[in-house]
Amino acid sequence: MEHIILDVCYLVASVLFVIGLKKLSHPDSARRGNLMAAFGMGAAILATILFHKNDAGEGIGNIGYIIAAIAVGGVIGTLSAKKVKMTDMPQMVSLFNGMGGACAALISLEEFHHYAESFDHPIGTGLSIMAGLIIGSISFSGSMIAFAKLQGIMEKSPRLPMGNIINSLVILATLGGGIYLAFTPETAGSWVVYGLFAVSLLYGVLFVVPIGGADMPVVISLLNSFTGMAAAFGGFLYHNQVMLTGGILVGAAGTLLTIMMCRAMNRSLTSVLFSAFSVAGGASGAAGPQGTAKEMSVQDAAVLMSYSNNLVIVPGYGLAVAQAQHAIHKMAIMLEEKGVKVSYAVHPVAGRMPGHMNVLLAEANVPYEQLRDMEEINPDFSSTDVVLVVGANDVVNPAARHDKSSPIYGMPILDADKAKTVIVMKRGMNPGYAGIENELFFYPNNYMLFGDAKKSIEKLIEAIGAL
Repeated sequence: MEHIILDVCYLVASVLFVIGLKKLSHPDSARRGNLMAAFGMGAAILATILFHKNDAGEGIGNIGYIIAAIAVGGVIGTLSAKKVKMTDMPQMVSLFNGMGGACAALISLEEFHHYAESFDHPIGTGLSIMAGLIIGSISFSGSMIAFAKLQGIMEKSPRLPMGNIINSLVILATLGGGIYLAFTPETAGSWVVYGLFAVSLLYGVLFVVPIGGADMPVVISLLNSFTGMAAAFGGFLYHNQVMLTGGILVGAAGTLLTIMMCRAMNRSLTSVLFSAFSVAGGASGAAGPQGTAKEMSVQDAAVLMSYSNNLVIVPGYGLAVAQAQHAIHKMAIMLEEKGVKVSYAVHPVAGRMPGHMNVLLAEANVPYEQLRDMEEINPDFSSTDVVLVVGANDVVNPAARHDKSSPIYGMPILDADKAKTVIVMKRGMNPGYAGIENELFFYPNNYMLFGDAKKSIEKLIEAIGAL
């Protein structure tokens, strides 16, 4: 009877995972979807504690330690979610994703000893243990490097001489060691499996360190899929349906998102992982127009936007850094009251993680209907009166369309430069995350509005209100 109850609980949890993931696709239902998935996970954990039995009919032991660990993790997670700034959300995602990979790796380390000591060595079990160990370790160390890059702790992206060859040799050695341990666990000492663990961690570091900052959305998605796969192998190992379902969902979603991010940059995954695109401090300058960028005052910008028919706002990471999402929404409402049609153009890789700008604007209660993706809004830029670029850079750089020497050549961009007037809000003329200069700044229809985004928008609100 207990076995049946456990299976039913796992089935319900799996269904809630699927429904919750589906609801995450729309801001109006995302909160409910997140709660449903969290409830499913909680129900699965509780059911496991209460009803799981091993082959000997024994229940789970050390319940006190388990509850204490859940309580500690719950407190840390709650405080982190409440206190983390929106600008730090990508770092938190990388950190939490790394913790998932670490859990999968530690489970495999523990289970390997039981596997090696048993008389029966089913090869499927051994391969699941090794896959969880290798993938989980890579996900953990790679996520920690991604965290360091996003946090600004690691500002450079060094590439070792013959780095691709070294990485290939390391991963081949890792896979070879995993296969050896899976087939002959009884002949390997503890140092071998811990050595494999160390080499896997090393590969995660070597794998992510050379990747430039502008490719972080792709890396985060890929590492997320790694953690999902590691969890799925844990499900195979324990014959646990809910671990298997959750891991497959995370792995599949992360993989699909990685593909979508690569398409958004018009690059293959191999070029992201093995080429030197978007390394900070890389090539600067552009083959397009050069000269002196024209500056616009707050008053002139307020008048221009107030008397325009339509305005498109292009949000970028600078908007998140300045915490200006609420101010920009307030300004948009004021302009709408004056009869201006306002919409937001969201590039798929704007920000530091997939969906970063969508989450940022949703936090400010920007209507979802006003958010338009690149494919939908690009044809409308030519008939747009004013485009306000707030903290974005590379996603509106026209060099991507024509400059074959540019590192971002071929990346689909927002065609903001085709509007009648473009106003770019930036702190200064520094290059964007890809480390290259934006030739849009020197276009005849472009004007710069320098300063902190939030303070500048607050001045715009005051000026608009005075008209």
